[in-house]
Formats: sequence, C-alpha cells, structure tokens
Amino acid sequence: MKRIIAALFLAASLSAFAESEYVTTEITSKDRAMPTFYESLKNKMAFSLGWKDGSNPKKWKKAGLAKARELMIQYEDKTPFDMKVLEEEKRDGYTAQKIAFNISEESRVSAYLLIPDNAKSAPAALMLHAHGSEFRIGKEQMVRPINAIDFEDLPDDATEEQTRESKKLNVALSWASKYYDDDDHEAVFPGDELAKRGYVVLATDALGWGDRSVEGFKTDSQQALASNLFNMGSSFAGIIAQEDCRAAKFLASLKQVDKKRVAAVGFSMGAFRAWQVAALSDDITAGIAQSWFGTMKGLMVIGNNQLKGQSAFAMLHPYIARYLDYPDVAGLAAPKSMLFYNGSEDPLFPVECVNEGYGKMHKIWTANKADSKLHTEIIDGMGHEFRYAQQKSAFDWLDAQFK
Repeated sequence: MKRIIAALFLAASLSAFAESEYVTTEITSKDRAMPTFYESLKNKMAFSLGWKDGSNPKKWKKAGLAKARELMIQYEDKTPFDMKVLEEEKRDGYTAQKIAFNISEESRVSAYLLIPDNAKSAPAALMLHAHGSEFRIGKEQMVRPINAIDFEDLPDDATEEQTRESKKLNVALSWASKYYDDDDHEAVFPGDELAKRGYVVLATDALGWGDRSVEGFKTDSQQALASNLFNMGSSFAGIIAQEDCRAAKFLASLKQVDKKRVAAVGFSMGAFRAWQVAALSDDITAGIAQSWFGTMKGLMVIGNNQLKGQSAFAMLHPYIARYLDYPDVAGLAAPKSMLFYNGSEDPLFPVECVNEGYGKMHKIWTANKADSKLHTEIIDGMGHEFRYAQQKSAFDWLDAQFK
C-alpha cells in the first residue's frame, strides 16, 4: 500500500512539473526546421583547427589538411582510369569528345573532354557544375552538349539517344541563358570559352546529375540519397569531394596537359567544389570560384539556402564544423592562385559574411607570402550568376596566372 501511495505521489509531482516548467516546443518551424536553441549550438562552434593570427602557415596547413581529408575523402582510390572515347565533334579551334573513365572504384562515368587543336603541354580546367535543382544536366551546364540536334530540328526517325541528347541541349541552352548571358552577349558555355583560349577542359556529372541521374529525380530525392549514404558510413558531400579529386588527377594525367597549370572552375555549388578541390587535391594549381562563399555561422541564418536541407546535403561533411570553417578549408589551398567573385545582390550569400571570410583568407595567403595570388571581389549589382563579363575577367585573370 505504501508503494502504491508513493508511486501516485511521484506521478502527481511529475505531472505538476510538466504543467509548470516543462517546455515542449523546441522546433522553430515545420518547413525550415531548426531547434530553438540553435544560437547556443552556433556559439559552441569553435573551429578548433581554424586559422588563428600568428599561426605557423605550414604547420597549420599540415594539421588542417589531414583533418579535412580524413572527414571529406572516403578512401584512397587508385583505380586505373581506363579512358575510352565514345564520340567526338570538331568545333572551332578544338575537338569535343564524349569519353568514359573510371572516376572511382565503384563508378565508371561519361564526361566531356575538350582538346584544343595541336594541344601540347597546355593549361587545363576542371569544370564543376552547379546545383540549381536541375538534375537533368550536369556537365552540360559547363560544356555545350556534343552532337546534339535542336529539338525542333530532330528528324522523324531520330533515335532514342538523339532525342535524349536533344532534350538535354534545350535544357542546357535554357540554363546558359538564365545564368550566363548578358545585355551585350548571348549565353556562352564556360568550358567552351576556355577551350577556345587553349585549355584542355574536363566536365563530369556529380552523382545525381546528368547521365548519373534517373527520370523523376528531384529536390526531395536528395534527402533519401544522403540518408542512405550516411547509413553506409559515407556521405553525399564526401562522394562528390572524392570524385572531384579523382577527376583532377585524371585531367592532370593526360598527355596534352601541363601538370603545373591545372585549374578548378565552378559556379554556385561548383564554386564550393572548386575551392574545396583546390584545397584537397595536389593536382589543382589554381581556382576560380563564382558565387559560393561565406562563413558557416554567417550562412546559418533562418531563411538561408544552407538550412533548407535537401540541396545542402551535397555540401555537408559530417563533423567538419567542429574543426574548420569554410574560409579555413578554402585557405588550405594557399599559396595557390585563387579567384573568388560574389555579388552584392546575391540573396544566398550575405555580403557581411562573405567579406568576413575573405578577410580570413587574406590573412592566410599573407602568412604564406602570397597575398598577390588571392583575388577576392564583391561585384556591385551582381546576383547569383556567371555572366559573360565575369567569365571574361575571370579567364583573363587565369591566363595571367598561367602566363
């Protein structure tokens, strides 16, 4: 009887506590779900291996790069590339090839390879596509599709493959018009522009885009893909990072390429990938990052794209935030030549946190006695885009770095 009375008293006490003090609502909203205590968690982000004034740049890079590679790279992959040419098309001053090669132990992928006429010891560019919630095209964002016929000109007896490539061309042209053209110039594909300048160009699809996607793959599909990869001890972002490093190594291995002049070039998510692979890969010697930069805390504000879930999974490495901020990861590329452009009107990247990140990077390059190799710029009036004017100035800068 005494036990029953004690149990009833305890239950009554807990009930009273729940009614008077227990807080049950700890999620900010159903769509952009955040814990109400997220500011406290942000304040605990100390970035223990981040750059600090007075750090020895060589020792800092050694420790930071070891941790970054540990958390971002899945495993050391030495699978032979075994490249095969699938088809090709002669263009003005260069040949466009569709090739296949082993990008990893698990995946053999198709890619676009642009080779300038008479290329020998030429500079090279790894073109890294954006996200854009457009999964029908990946490499086609950066290089005009090969041997593709405009959909309106398709013959009645067109093959299934011709029809598929024609549809990709139309999507790619729409993409280029949206992000690349300006008032004075029609849309141009960045990879083709660099090929015309004499660069060997490689463009691949990240997992989930272009030839590596499936009909109906959409924004919501990323969450399932990301969670399934987490279940297998991997990550969506980690696979992309590792494959970008492998693509860089493949590009640098080509007989037409000067290994000392291999750049990573990217727009939007591709910009994130560009400075990331420049940091992680010894095969990349320079980089252009257009429209993706900031500090982690500066981007971690309600309403920002990084808090959507879905698209962010392609850029989220588990636990990296304990050790390195975005400018720290990008800073691991020092003293390589790097160019960063962001727009003053880009709603995805608040100018304040972009400038804060730029400031930290300049300290890192200065400590490496290489600040002249780092170009950072907020372009007034520019949104989230890579217009002809920005392409030209960025590629002129790259020409100057590679002389």
